[in-house]
Amino acid sequence: MARARAEQHPATGTTLIVMVGLSIAFLLFIAFLNVVKTGSLLTEANLLYAALIFYAGAGALYLGFGVTATDSYIKFASLATWAGLLANTAAVAHRWYEAGHPPFASVYEMLLSFVWTLAALTLVAEKLYGVKVIGTVTMPVAIVGVVLMQLLPSEVRPLVPALQSTWLHVHVTLAMLAYAACALSFALAMMFLIQDKVKTELFLVGTSLFSVGIYAGVLTRFEKWGGLSVVAWDAENKSEMFLSRGVRLLVTIPDLGWMMLLVFAAVAAPLVLYILARLRSDESFINVANRAVFIGILLQSLALIFFLLRARDGHYASLDAEGLYPTSLAASPFILSGLIGGIFASLLYLLLLWRREDLERLLPDAEALDRITYKTICIAFPLLTLMIAAGAYWANRAWGSYWNWDPKETWAAITWLVYAGYLHMRITRGWRGRRAAYFAILGFAVVMFTFFGVTYLLPGLHAYA
Repeated sequence: MARARAEQHPATGTTLIVMVGLSIAFLLFIAFLNVVKTGSLLTEANLLYAALIFYAGAGALYLGFGVTATDSYIKFASLATWAGLLANTAAVAHRWYEAGHPPFASVYEMLLSFVWTLAALTLVAEKLYGVKVIGTVTMPVAIVGVVLMQLLPSEVRPLVPALQSTWLHVHVTLAMLAYAACALSFALAMMFLIQDKVKTELFLVGTSLFSVGIYAGVLTRFEKWGGLSVVAWDAENKSEMFLSRGVRLLVTIPDLGWMMLLVFAAVAAPLVLYILARLRSDESFINVANRAVFIGILLQSLALIFFLLRARDGHYASLDAEGLYPTSLAASPFILSGLIGGIFASLLYLLLLWRREDLERLLPDAEALDRITYKTICIAFPLLTLMIAAGAYWANRAWGSYWNWDPKETWAAITWLVYAGYLHMRITRGWRGRRAAYFAILGFAVVMFTFFGVTYLLPGLHAYA
């Protein structure tokens, strides 16, 4: 019987590898046909599309390895990651050449650099530390990042005066290296919690809270009659439409708000069921909660499809102005990336639920993961410190003051304090294990808000970034 199972693994492994390989080849071929029509091959958009295909293929193979423990998946997942990294590198080089400066001047360009660094660190962690399943967490982040880049304004524009400095290159290079290291420490901390025998139901709670946060953010645009407000899009100028300086023009997509509200209830259901299980000491609620996760994935997928269909090139009324105004997916990149991120998080939870014992065998032991997380943060923290120092020096030269309590500056300081707290408690109080892992997870959540949330929610001197 054991021999029969051993003989089945190569076939299963070969099947997935062939399927992923054929999918990559097919998508690249379709892209090539489009290139033949346009006559442009090595454009930045084409290179990023290739990177997205390879990263998606790598993500599928990393996920396959997590499910089946087939070693050949890792070999080909690494090759796909390398291919994606090469395409990503070419896109970075192309952007650098076209813009005449490193790709650090906008959210699009910083995201381009961040994804490149994350893919590179994934390969380093895999080869150097033997964390073979690291890609199951980092590749979805890279995929969401590349999808987001497809929607963000990507035109090469002259640098505003404040960005015309060598310190731009220093400051943002340090930021992207630090943020990618923080992302890696987050993935390692999550894996530590798995090896440290944290109950699977606590991961259920975390997944539900993450998804609830996403849809709560989306529902801030909910209108009373069930519509969902999104930003209007000026297709000619490829930019958002504004009523006045700093005030975006919002249009309302009918009934989409009800859909998002339904999904919000679905992703909140596992959390509610977990609370009931604890209050009533009845584990049967946990089983129902796990089934609710699957239903939540289906509804999240429907919400994503409806959003794609309704928000893409539609014309809708506005509460603030007369007439119909166009919208586009490019006008709502963070809503789209949030919807995709919620689906990925739920799928990763199902992987843990169904294959936890296999994952525990594949991962390094808890002590090693704790140590690697610490080493990663020991790399990230000096980079964060130098980033803030370089930014303060640059701010003094550009604005005449080292510190202006700009939202971006404030949240960068909060990020620094969180990781400083991690190192302080570990070195002086001997914190190890779960408390340290929770600190690392909290730190990355703050990093993501600093990188994305502040830019679009809290206007300030860094608005151009």
